[in-house]
Amino acid sequence: MAKKSFQELINSPDTPVLVDFHAEWCGPCKTMSPVVKQVASQFEGKLKVIKVDIDKNQAAAAQYRVQGVPTFILFNNGQQVWRQSGAMPAHVLSQAVQQVVS
Repeated sequence: MAKKSFQELINSPDTPVLVDFHAEWCGPCKTMSPVVKQVASQFEGKLKVIKVDIDKNQAAAAQYRVQGVPTFILFNNGQQVWRQSGAMPAHVLSQAVQQVVS
């Protein structure tokens, strides 16, 4: 199976996509990891979660002007519908997702 481009991954027609821009060296990213897993399981089957390491995927990070990590961007039909940087409680992330999950 060919590796999909970032664009193909976020253009999921029926499923909103949450992109977690993170880095290995980032403390708050490690803090958010279980939160992201929790939200992913909460919306299992209704949400796709993609973790993007900004050091390995600089083009994607640059394209979305990610300046701090973690940065979370929620896409719906390929359109950016929500974005927030920094660590946050699970309910904040969950609320953002809830607004686009049908």
